[in-house]
Amino acid sequence: MKEELDKIDLSGLDIDQIGDDHMFSSIETPMRKDAFALSDDEKIARIETSFREIMETLGLDLNDDSLSGTPKRVAKMYVKELFSGLKPENKPDARVFDNKYQYGQMLVEKNIRVQSNCEHHFLPILGIAHVAYISSGKVIGLSKINRIVEYFGKRPQVQERLTLQIAEELKRVLNSEDVAVLIDTRHLCVAMRGVQDSSSSTVTTEYSGKFKDKNVRDEFLRYAYAGDPQNRF
Repeated sequence: MKEELDKIDLSGLDIDQIGDDHMFSSIETPMRKDAFALSDDEKIARIETSFREIMETLGLDLNDDSLSGTPKRVAKMYVKELFSGLKPENKPDARVFDNKYQYGQMLVEKNIRVQSNCEHHFLPILGIAHVAYISSGKVIGLSKINRIVEYFGKRPQVQERLTLQIAEELKRVLNSEDVAVLIDTRHLCVAMRGVQDSSSSTVTTEYSGKFKDKNVRDEFLRYAYAGDPQNRF
């Protein structure tokens, strides 16, 4: 039963509506119960209408040939690109393979591109992720790690939740607790509004299993920050 439950993406469920006998994680992206009632085309049509109203409220002339197609372009971008990670069917099929070569050290995939959007202001979060795991008998294709980061990034996010979602998915896929995730990003909601600080970055981490050991964790960090960190973005 547990194996079947592990295959289910719960991102569209209202956790408050699930019975107490189900121990599901609270790190899921907050979604309404009817989140998947509309088709992509229906969502695009609704967002187009709403964004047109926003532009008109701002005083823009949508009869101008440069602006007339913007509401639909924005709507398609939201549904098909920026927030495509909200759809469970877009989750990557992360195949794993037997660790036939008995590789027992950590594997580190570093400098993975992170492109997400802050759920508070819908402005970009841009940076990199460093991900590591120690095999418990299975290994994963390297590009699938990138795909997992991309999938969870393509949602309205807070960085803390994004970090945990990536870690939990890797633990599930690899059937291993020995996972580390470090995300280092710039938030344009900080750079472009409010305090308007374009120089700061935000780092979040999640260490589980063997990575809770200081020596193992320090080894991961040495790999992650090898080279010039100023070339991150």
